Amino acid sequence: MSQAPVALGESHLAPASTLPSYLQADNLGPWGNYLQQVDRVIPHLGNLARWAETLKRPKRILIVDVPIHMDDGTIAHFEGYRVQHNVSRGPGKGGVRFHQDVTLSEVMALSAWMSVKNAAVNVPYGGAKGGIRVDPKKLSLGELERMTRRYTSEIGIIIGPNKDIPAPDVNTNEQVMAWMMDTYSMNTGSTSTGVVTGKPVDLGGSLGRREATGRGVFTVGTEAARHIGMAIKGARVAVQGFGNVGGTAARLFGDAGARTVAVQDHTGSIYQEAGVDVAALLAHVAQTGGVAGFAGAEKMENDAFWGVDCDILIPAALEQQITAENAGRIKARMVIEGANGPTTPQADDILADRNVLVVPDVIANAGGVTVSYFEWVQDFSSFFWDEDEINARLVKIMTNAFAGIWQVAQEKKVSLRTATFIVACTRILHTREMRGLYP
Repeated sequence: MSQAPVALGESHLAPASTLPSYLQADNLGPWGNYLQQVDRVIPHLGNLARWAETLKRPKRILIVDVPIHMDDGTIAHFEGYRVQHNVSRGPGKGGVRFHQDVTLSEVMALSAWMSVKNAAVNVPYGGAKGGIRVDPKKLSLGELERMTRRYTSEIGIIIGPNKDIPAPDVNTNEQVMAWMMDTYSMNTGSTSTGVVTGKPVDLGGSLGRREATGRGVFTVGTEAARHIGMAIKGARVAVQGFGNVGGTAARLFGDAGARTVAVQDHTGSIYQEAGVDVAALLAHVAQTGGVAGFAGAEKMENDAFWGVDCDILIPAALEQQITAENAGRIKARMVIEGANGPTTPQADDILADRNVLVVPDVIANAGGVTVSYFEWVQDFSSFFWDEDEINARLVKIMTNAFAGIWQVAQEKKVSLRTATFIVACTRILHTREMRGLYP
């Protein structure tokens, strides 16, 4: 999809040709989408706007070669990334994804959205993200472990409990985090549970972490619905992506009386007018690897998913799923972004013109990093909370954060995305200004 070039800033900047390629305005993709979002918030930053270029330049980018021994005796090389976008408010925080389509543009954008997300819910972190360009489904368990450990060793120079704390993301899980924690600990000579979050509970992980992102989606979704007078009971829900995020959100909305009528993932799309049995579908996905072939549901063409008759649409897969091409067909009253960056700026405008409320990723899916923060705190104190306390703290933080964002959106007559950026970028840039520049 072609998009208009994004202006990087004021005329005092160096010409685009002298900027690194990954910062140039015509280097689009997810990073280009993020730059457009920043440009929309600059007019609302007041005197802090003079620091806005800080938001457009990642603090640190590390690209690493990840060579490993394959089971057949050959040597394979994979490209890995770790980007620290901003650490003014605290150590970098963000997940690590293993996916065949990982690019530097994507990881840069994800790290920037983490900066915004962490500031939006006011946890003391900056933004970071990592990834390896690999299809992990083609690796054996041993190969996956060797790749994870080598990657961790390569990025070990910039991560640490007080520097940058990775977490699970697409195609990574508790086991991957355990390998990362162990590798870092072996290299530093002492057990360091706080270097990653999303670990197994027995290794210092937090109760409630696995479902935290989906619970956050449900929490802010119900708050948004309350503000626009939408009843959750009886609402029709469509979900793209049915892993920890989409599956948990569907279950919680179901518990509140909604019904999930359509689901899409990498294996296909299904539809069931009466609502799918979410528990049965989760079991089917766990057994088969996807929603395709689920008994009792109709198969639907993937493109038709975007036009399904529903009240709530939850994109919980990958970025750039809702575009100018399909946004006009969406019938939902509300889109709750469980994934990072699923909606392009052009699609945002189309949805706004059609009076579709978009609850943006930078607040909607912040439940995961909020409970990661709880995990980090528990690791430092070696004192662990029960799941009820964790869930209660999560709901309180996200409800309060959303209330503040909603108020800004109403006062300034802007979208919830722009309002979230206003709140978050003001916090980031105020911290930057207070700290000053060294030397």
